[in-house]
Amino acid sequence: MSSHTASAAELRAGPREWFGLLVLLLPVTLMTADLGVLWLATPYLAADLQPTSSQVLWTTDMYGFMTCGFLVVMGTLGDRLGRRKMLMYGSVGVIISSLLAAYAVNPEMLIAARALLGVAGAAVLPSTLSLIIHMFTDAKQRATAIAMWVTSLSLGIAIGPVVGGVLLDFWWWGSVFLMAVPVMLVPLLAAPLLLPEYRDPNPGRLDLASVALFLAAILPIVYGIKKSAETGWSAVNLVAIVAGVLLAVVFVRRQNTLETPLLDMGLFRTRVFTGALLTLLFGMMALNGVEYLVPQYLLIAGELSPLAAGMWLLPGAAGLIVGSQLTPVLAKRMRPAYVIAGGLLVTLFGFWLSASAGADKDGVVPAAMGLTVIMFGVAPISVLGTSLAAGAAPPEKAGSASATGQTAYDLGLALGIAVTGSVAVAVYRGEVADTAPAGIPAEAAEAAQDSVGGATAAAESLAPDVGAQLLTAAREAFTAGYQTTAWVSAGIAVLTAVVVLSLLRGIPAIGAAAPAEAEGEAPAESVQDPGPAAPHEPTVTNA
Repeated sequence: MSSHTASAAELRAGPREWFGLLVLLLPVTLMTADLGVLWLATPYLAADLQPTSSQVLWTTDMYGFMTCGFLVVMGTLGDRLGRRKMLMYGSVGVIISSLLAAYAVNPEMLIAARALLGVAGAAVLPSTLSLIIHMFTDAKQRATAIAMWVTSLSLGIAIGPVVGGVLLDFWWWGSVFLMAVPVMLVPLLAAPLLLPEYRDPNPGRLDLASVALFLAAILPIVYGIKKSAETGWSAVNLVAIVAGVLLAVVFVRRQNTLETPLLDMGLFRTRVFTGALLTLLFGMMALNGVEYLVPQYLLIAGELSPLAAGMWLLPGAAGLIVGSQLTPVLAKRMRPAYVIAGGLLVTLFGFWLSASAGADKDGVVPAAMGLTVIMFGVAPISVLGTSLAAGAAPPEKAGSASATGQTAYDLGLALGIAVTGSVAVAVYRGEVADTAPAGIPAEAAEAAQDSVGGATAAAESLAPDVGAQLLTAAREAFTAGYQTTAWVSAGIAVLTAVVVLSLLRGIPAIGAAAPAEAEGEAPAESVQDPGPAAPHEPTVTNA
């Protein structure tokens, strides 16, 4: 056997790595399944704990808020302390916080438990991805493993409502949180047997001021974006975002002065890393601009029950799963930029289908099928964008790079709701003002312009024929906002394709020889098949 063949054989993962991958996929599936089960459980826990409307929102949002804020911090700590160790710490945190949430006796305890769950989730997610990057050094196997990682995210979305519905049929609302306990025991017990440890042996001193600065910067930004998505843009939300951005500038300047920064700013000077982050950010904006409105459309315009609406959302999850599995196959034959751009071209058909859905039950099929096509077309972004962002960093920084990519992903989802949601609300209010029945009381008109729910409540106080006219006007106005959002999201998808083809076009197909890079750029080959990229070797142990 030639030395080249032997070297290639050493790169390929064996049974231990593939079994280890299964262990890593379990918590990933759980993280997204948690969102669906909470949505189902909210009416039951609200009846039991009697939270205020604000507390209900914080119960729902706190997990994502804390996860997004702590991802980079936890990813960097994983590089320093050990990624397997961070996964196990996070697993313990998920188990404890899930038990606290399940047996919460008041809204404050539940919100606190959700906050702890978010921090624990931030420790788990980058650990799983960075361990995959380390375990699968062969470019083709790595692409397959990351595709399975993305598939687990979508699988959680699909099975979450189903599992939650079964649990709520037989037990109390807290049972939906208890399902995390047996799931997280698997990585906790199996990690020492199947997963290697990996950390930077010379991480330097952890700068606590940088940790505080990063959290002080990212948390207000995430808060401002999420609250704008829920309640609209306001002075308070804008101040939070601006304050976060200013603190982010201070954070970046501090990182550039440190010998061992919390986040290596040099990564952002690499075209591949920056391009991957922008692709994840804009791609998720395009997806979530429509995705979050489809369930509401099915309920409002389609007049479906929550269960029926949930069933119509399953094809969308299937589209993401199929697209995720097809992506590595295509990426072996063509450049990643072309695979991603091709997927974005496919999404344009999905956005057209979404925009063609009318304000009646006949729109259910084009809305659901449009979402399916969009999810299928966006899948390459999730797989290849994530892989490129994590692989662009040297091995000892993979945890931080993975977490930064996941943060861009989550921010893109939040921005998609905030930006396109504002468009949908503006269109809705303008349409309702023009089409609402003349002569209705001012209070009813104001309630109808606030939301569809307000229009429904107002219609109950009006004469039956006038109330029916108001509901029809509200349904048509919501549909007009939904259709406009689809076109705005299509525009964001085109922008994403421009970014991809501008910044990532030089990356070769998976396993292909990398072309020479421009001066100052990281070699494209290091992204697909990274070798030692630092002056020292990271510490690796198998037990």
